[in-house]
Amino acid sequence: MPTSSSSSCRACAQVLRSSRSAQRAPFPHLATYAQLLSISSQPSSPAVSFRTPQSSISGVLPSKPPLPQAAKMSSMPASHGHSAACCNIPPVVSTGYDAKGSYAEVDELKTYATGSDDASKGIVVIYDIFGYFDQTIQGADILATSDAHQKYKVVIPDWFEGSPVPIEWYPPNTPEKQKFLGEFFGKHSPPSVAAKLPGFVKSLEAKYPSVKSWGVLGFCWGGKVVSLVTSGDSNPFSVAAEAHPAMVDPKDAEGIKVPLIMLASGEEPEDKVKEFEEALMVPKHVEIFKDQIHGWMAARSDLSDAHVKEEYTRGYKTVLDFFGKNWP
Repeated sequence: MPTSSSSSCRACAQVLRSSRSAQRAPFPHLATYAQLLSISSQPSSPAVSFRTPQSSISGVLPSKPPLPQAAKMSSMPASHGHSAACCNIPPVVSTGYDAKGSYAEVDELKTYATGSDDASKGIVVIYDIFGYFDQTIQGADILATSDAHQKYKVVIPDWFEGSPVPIEWYPPNTPEKQKFLGEFFGKHSPPSVAAKLPGFVKSLEAKYPSVKSWGVLGFCWGGKVVSLVTSGDSNPFSVAAEAHPAMVDPKDAEGIKVPLIMLASGEEPEDKVKEFEEALMVPKHVEIFKDQIHGWMAARSDLSDAHVKEEYTRGYKTVLDFFGKNWP
């Protein structure tokens, strides 16, 4: 991780200790939880709109030097004989995005839903800790409409029930932020959400009966949720994706049972990403976007930057291509 994040990492260790005391039941592989808390100190563009509660904390956070250029890792070929998706990604809007979907209640959770009600396949998006951001909503709309051969119903459940982490709380460099984040992670652990997903999917099946199978895409914190649910005994998903995942642990990969794509940023530990790839025994595609920050496909994406916008678009196209080739 770049040296400019070292002070943030020290703060993260304190948050991790408070997170341990805040939750009675330990997380699996809890030591890796510190990865989530060492998110880059680079701020989101002030021009990007979002819907999270505003924090009383203010200040200018230091920016970071550019990261190296993207690099691909190995990819297992598709095993089901499907054709690649033919993607036509609509123009990405940098600010003031107009959502194409609407909000509904599913399993007593507010849920953003987009795409055709007649779709035969659906995707559950697990947002990052910052909740409903325009960048994440726009990504869901892209997934729902951009494959010329397959339309998807895409949903984003609000696991945080209207109280995500305000983006201003990063980096966790004050005692107040550390206390808040420790309490947040104690309340919203990836294992607890992973355990709820099988029941949530059953509710989706009742609400959208045309959808015969479901896939999942998780960002950051949501990436860990994806690893846990797809390696569990009650996994309800047919295919999976993780974008800039937090807490990458090769032990999770050993038990994953469905085709999986991982798009890492330059800020995830490259050695862990490589070990995770090697441990996957399913159709897979693992790629590191080395010049992108943790969060470039979700809340922390600065879409006013032309290159970030290009890689944001390429990330969603890569996910759709993988789903088109590997969905059973």
